[in-house]
Amino acid sequence: MTAPTKPTGPLRNAPGEDLHIPVIAWFDEHARDLPWRHPDAGAWAVMVSEFMLQQTPVNRVLPVYEQWLARWPRPADLAQDAPGEAVRAWGRLGYPRRALRLHGAAVAITERHGGDVPTDHAQLLALPGIGEYTAAAVASFAYGQRHPVLDTNVRRVFARAVTGVQYPPNATTAAERRLARALLPEGEGTAARWAAASMELGALVCTARNETCHRCPIADRCAWRLAGKPEHDGPPRKGQTYAGTDRQVRGKLLAVLREAHAPVPQSALDRVWDEPVQRGRALDGLVADGLVEPLPGGLYRLPLT
Repeated sequence: MTAPTKPTGPLRNAPGEDLHIPVIAWFDEHARDLPWRHPDAGAWAVMVSEFMLQQTPVNRVLPVYEQWLARWPRPADLAQDAPGEAVRAWGRLGYPRRALRLHGAAVAITERHGGDVPTDHAQLLALPGIGEYTAAAVASFAYGQRHPVLDTNVRRVFARAVTGVQYPPNATTAAERRLARALLPEGEGTAARWAAASMELGALVCTARNETCHRCPIADRCAWRLAGKPEHDGPPRKGQTYAGTDRQVRGKLLAVLREAHAPVPQSALDRVWDEPVQRGRALDGLVADGLVEPLPGGLYRLPLT
């Protein structure tokens, strides 16, 4: 996520102005210095960061992001490599299908847009692996456009500050989209700055647990705080588990293949997990997802096509 150019001129007569001004001022003072926010980062760097930051904290993303951009500074550089190389370079970030999707987007950008990340929101949305959130984030953070950018952090800020509940629904709703559109400042630069600022507020202050309201620039008008911070009474929130799951087995199998630069025999994969049924299910899932390519003779490798 890059920090859009600071808006010029005052903010006046916009819905949510009482939120825009203090949140953007807070962001101007407290925003983290992250490489994808630098003015010279470019749209491809922003796109890479957005793929990597989905469900993954910044401290884990930073070293992989830097290595990725050093190796593939433009979409065409990634597109000419095998998709398995993207999976290899993804390392331990988790959810490795994101690497394949990013590779697919790079190929499409190279073939359809001359190697430049498109500026048009509809063209971004048409790229493989790009959903509603990522298209809006790239258009906003890379190109300073006016789009509602709804990630988990922004949804939580809006749920608390405006709606007065502790947590947003498990999945983004039409009501949340309407609220996000209603809260967008009118000017493009200000709207892009608001998107970045509200996201940062959720990441650093209005966190899922142990929120620090004394540091919040809108604590005095937060509907949830003013209501006495009522406990969440919606559907149970899903906790993320890892140990013993198919995700863990998939990760162990992929780790073997990432380290190998030649096809790997079944026996090498069998050694990473004792339970054969779960191991077989995990391997079948990796093959079905296109993350692993089976070869004759019981060999496996990262995908070449």
